Amino acid sequence: MPLDTSTYSLALLRVDGRRWNELRRCHAQVRTQAAADGSSLWEMGNTKVMCVLTGPSEPGQKRSGTASVGGGPGSGNDTKAEVVVNIVVAGFSSVDRKRRGRMDKRVQEMSATVARTLASVLHTHLFPRSAITFSLHVLSQDGSLLAALINAATLAAVDAGIPMADYVVACSAGSTSSDAAANASDDAADPLLDLNLQEEQELPGLTVATLGATDRVAALVCESRVQASRLEGMLAVAVDGCKQVRAIVDRVVREAGQRIVQEGGVGDGGDALSSMDIDP
Repeated sequence: MPLDTSTYSLALLRVDGRRWNELRRCHAQVRTQAAADGSSLWEMGNTKVMCVLTGPSEPGQKRSGTASVGGGPGSGNDTKAEVVVNIVVAGFSSVDRKRRGRMDKRVQEMSATVARTLASVLHTHLFPRSAITFSLHVLSQDGSLLAALINAATLAAVDAGIPMADYVVACSAGSTSSDAAANASDDAADPLLDLNLQEEQELPGLTVATLGATDRVAALVCESRVQASRLEGMLAVAVDGCKQVRAIVDRVVREAGQRIVQEGGVGDGGDALSSMDIDP
């Protein structure tokens, strides 16, 4: 059944009860896998992604279905680390229970986008002739999957202590007009922040990744036809959403840092660690 957005401007609420500029409930954790160099869990609504980071380590044989950017064997560039991204989509993650293999075109496109985005912000020149591997596991899908993948990978990189220029966070945005590309006279379309799965299937949308609290765009993916006059509004809403996501990521990282300080305060050197303060 097509999504009816005619009541959005009247009730000022969407199908899930949110306003046009509201994010879904976000929950994030770091250090979820004790054996990994870095790990994280990112939930945005019913979309859930887990990330496990390995490295920097010696580059191994490249697996099929993975995307890599930077150095590595055969690349001719030994001055930077190779950023490898591997996405695994669980068969139970979607309603139709369709299993996507590593060679799935959609999965490969998302892997390449995440790898390029991370390679642009990570200080890979500090780890020549090495590889940084991100293994992303999609546990549940309910829209804005690419944004969730980028946010989970950022938290895992922070947990592993990989130097980066700043947080790279992502968010999606769309337009209430389902025929935004065809109907040029429709001026009633409003932008929407953080699309869920139903909105993503019926409405034109895009995903934006920004660097830190700035408006610098690190990645922009728009796979649907949308009227050029509405693209600016969608982009502005997505960038504003990235700033909200950045605040959530920063809070999670600071809370994790405080826990590390408190845990390190027990035992030798406790007085020195307990005297450290983390700015709120």
